[in-house]
Amino acid sequence: MSTTVAGADEVIDLAVTESAAARRQRWSTGGLITALGVVMAVLATSTQGEARFALSGYFDAVQLPEVSVPGLPIVIAAAVVCLVAGAVLLVIGARLPGWVKGLIGAVAGLFVVVGFLGWAVAGRDLPFQLSGQFAGTLAVATPLVLGAMCGVLCERSGVVNVAIEGQFLMAAFAASLIGSITQSIPLALLAAVIASVLTSGLLAAFAMKFLVNQVVLGVVINLLASGITGFLFDQLVAPRAGDLNSAPLLQPISIPLLHRIPFLGPVLFEQTILAYLAGIAVVVVWWLIFGTGWGLKVRAVGEHPEAADTVGINVLAMRWQAVLLGGVFAGLGGAMFTIGQTGAFIKDITVGSGFIALAALIMGRWHPGWAALMAVFFGFVTQLAQQLQSLSTPVPSQFLLILPYIATIIAVAGLIGRVRAPAADGVPYQKAG
Repeated sequence: MSTTVAGADEVIDLAVTESAAARRQRWSTGGLITALGVVMAVLATSTQGEARFALSGYFDAVQLPEVSVPGLPIVIAAAVVCLVAGAVLLVIGARLPGWVKGLIGAVAGLFVVVGFLGWAVAGRDLPFQLSGQFAGTLAVATPLVLGAMCGVLCERSGVVNVAIEGQFLMAAFAASLIGSITQSIPLALLAAVIASVLTSGLLAAFAMKFLVNQVVLGVVINLLASGITGFLFDQLVAPRAGDLNSAPLLQPISIPLLHRIPFLGPVLFEQTILAYLAGIAVVVVWWLIFGTGWGLKVRAVGEHPEAADTVGINVLAMRWQAVLLGGVFAGLGGAMFTIGQTGAFIKDITVGSGFIALAALIMGRWHPGWAALMAVFFGFVTQLAQQLQSLSTPVPSQFLLILPYIATIIAVAGLIGRVRAPAADGVPYQKAG
């Protein structure tokens, strides 16, 4: 339904009126999608041969047939879809509902991935392992999801957590060290959680008691964690690596019957305990934040702490609880880097994953479900870069190494648009009087 307002000199159609910020976002998104369409069109000129996709891993009990499709039509289709989607957003996007514009962006993004795969895989000697791609995605995304859940709890309560990277590092080191000494997976996980919670306590103490700028504080904690773990590794672990840097590895746990499902079974139902816990964590955090009285208080102190205080909510206590609970999830995520992957610790093993978890949190608009989805997106791109390296694709190896970060920047800057953090996020609170 269109509503008009008549003025002295003009008639304004309120149905198509958009704010300056919305207009800028529509133009940036439409322009980005159009540019990607042009890139796909350029890639089509160098696409030759069949794109082969393997639906089963080399050691899967059930071997599904290989799928082979011409690469050129895939890339051309991706180019056409992106160009049309970009044009729609640029020309008539102001008249479209928000959910329609979001759907257009999602479809265009999907076709970009498919088109890029079609170009990269076409004419290769080996097929692209789809099952390996999705299984690897879950492995890479597991710590990111857990780190994002840590961020959701912290920032919903009003505490900016840039220190997820430091929590990951401390947890990874503790899991490796205690796991190596005891050869016990449960004790290694417990040590990781304790190390991360202690790091969270440091964040909470300086942010809430000493009112330190929380962004600067997070960076300092990350540097502190890197320095401490690096020093202890050099002085304590490296000289006795055989005893202190050989932790047991988590083994995949097969879900009875479900793991036998072709294709999906090995991908979804033969994962480590941490992968299952990451999925459970999303549900738990969503329930805590949106389904409990405790979560309502957390959101209240993150949005309007003064109002929460006037109705008897202890603002600082709620923030402490949220930050320390977030440390539990970050600890589990950090353990994935050692006992979940290599069984050993190396300096700065997390390679910026904490910052990616923070980006997933922002891209997911501080919502547990969306943040987890963004973490899976980054995991997919990271695993894709690794898979393409093994296929000797025409993509330069240096580009493949930075591809996940490029994808994250594009998603944050061009496709996600403006997001609003909790109103009191990063704002210290001092009780009046």
